[in-house]
Amino acid sequence: MKKGILNTVLAVLFLVLTSVETKGQSSVTQKPNVILILTDDQGYGDTSLYGNPLLKTPEIDKISQESVRFTDFHVAPMCTPTRSQLLSGLDAMRNGATAVCQGRSMLRSDIKIMPQYFEDAGYATGLFGKWHLGDSYPYRPRFRGFQETISFRAFGITSLADYWGNTYFDPFFMHNGIDTKFEGYCTDIFFEEAISWMKKCQQEQKPFFLYLPTNTPHEPDIVADEYAAPYKGSYNGTTIPENFYGMIANLDENIGKLEAFLKESGLRDNTILIFMTDNGTQSKYAQAIFNAGMRGRKKSVYEGGHRVPLFIRWINGKLHHGTDISELTEVQDVLPTLMELCKLNTKEENLDGTSLSGLLKGDKEIEDRMLVIQYNISGEKWDSAVVLWDKWRLTKKDELYNIANDPAQENNVIKQYPDIAKKMELHYDEWYKKVTSDFNKKRHIIIGSEKANPVMLYASDWNGDYCDNPGRLIKANGNGYWDIMVEKAGVYEIELFRWSEESQKTLIDSYDGKTERGSRPIVKAQLLVGEYDKTVVTNANDKSVTFKVKLNAGKTTIKSNLFDKDNNILCGAMYVKVTL
Repeated sequence: MKKGILNTVLAVLFLVLTSVETKGQSSVTQKPNVILILTDDQGYGDTSLYGNPLLKTPEIDKISQESVRFTDFHVAPMCTPTRSQLLSGLDAMRNGATAVCQGRSMLRSDIKIMPQYFEDAGYATGLFGKWHLGDSYPYRPRFRGFQETISFRAFGITSLADYWGNTYFDPFFMHNGIDTKFEGYCTDIFFEEAISWMKKCQQEQKPFFLYLPTNTPHEPDIVADEYAAPYKGSYNGTTIPENFYGMIANLDENIGKLEAFLKESGLRDNTILIFMTDNGTQSKYAQAIFNAGMRGRKKSVYEGGHRVPLFIRWINGKLHHGTDISELTEVQDVLPTLMELCKLNTKEENLDGTSLSGLLKGDKEIEDRMLVIQYNISGEKWDSAVVLWDKWRLTKKDELYNIANDPAQENNVIKQYPDIAKKMELHYDEWYKKVTSDFNKKRHIIIGSEKANPVMLYASDWNGDYCDNPGRLIKANGNGYWDIMVEKAGVYEIELFRWSEESQKTLIDSYDGKTERGSRPIVKAQLLVGEYDKTVVTNANDKSVTFKVKLNAGKTTIKSNLFDKDNNILCGAMYVKVTL
């Protein structure tokens, strides 16, 4: 070959190789990207992988076959505590977010969480989907390390805190804090926007951490008929939850689109892909059809409430792909695992989780350990709690099961194995002593900050009555208060709403504006902030009530009461807007 031609060939080959490496970010020195998929209310049995006789999830199944699979992996039986544990690496009783509302859905702001570790390491960070760890400053995701966010408030679309009248089709999402209209189906939007964002990161040659927590298949069960239609009918006398299964079918299709993008872009091999779910199945019909032999579902401290699938794949990381890991593992383990795999800064961190890196690479076991799952509002002992030790489960303090030979937890063997039960109970007692002080730490919403002004307070985050869904909003018979930190002294405008501000409804209006459903005969409104206490008469046309309050910097509480003509307290204001 002539020298000139050879040089040309070599130059072209160099450009091609350089292009491939840049496109795929596959250099050995390139930090791995991370995609963490967390689906909502999809149980262990809600895939075809583990034997569901009806549901087809071919894309999820393909990824699982290429991944390291954890078969004894546990979360909390409810979404917020699982999310708080996942992102913080701490037990829910330590991080403060132990329930979905009533002041217990906010992950303490003094705790460093997963996206902040990645941001500190030079990663682009994005959230596309459900947050549910606080809806006021400083708890929102864009204040917790996420640079790009497309999300919604509270438990999901249609929640009390969500944009008024929102639906799964053409919804409003908060895009970096601003309510924005999107076109399409919610799950499709999250995946499409996430892929667009990853393309941008790739163009900028920046590693990314993508958190993709879908709101499906959480209820309400809404999906296009093309996905639900294959599941219409009944199975062995049980109604098939066609829309629930349809949401999972749509989710599976989107995972296939994500996988196609990763292959086409060259990102696949150097991306750590994690798939998991946040608790047991939400559908009693799905539970009856197939629950992988487990007892219980969402909210249950039995196995079906908290044992979920976990798959991890990283081709360049040379993990022990295609294998099952049967060791006892938990959601708190994900953060320390990613810290080790991605070489994030772990200086002086005291996490409850354990790195699973050795298990993933097939060269190391983890030490024998007992785990405690506890969630709920009260924080009282054994409300609601289970201790896990190898294949033993101590539930409600007085029930002991060995799931190795009793996976359905039908036989309480506490009388046969009192020593094991006692050892697990003692572990729980020691654990509870350690976490109680952290559980009791208050989490304050901050007002008067330049980073967030005004601030909206939602009844779903107050300390008080359960109030986070449309039913409770319509009943309007609950009340509570918010713990507040006044960052800057000044005169604040505090506005009380019965309905959300964008609804433009009056204080006495009904839910639909036609019937009496949700109408409340409000004639007076009271605001209490620290020592401030004022009551004013309201008018039938009032959409809100506004107070001017001089506040000093520091901690206080905000509470309101709405009265009828007989001075009976009907409820508190469902929404309170605070502006400096």
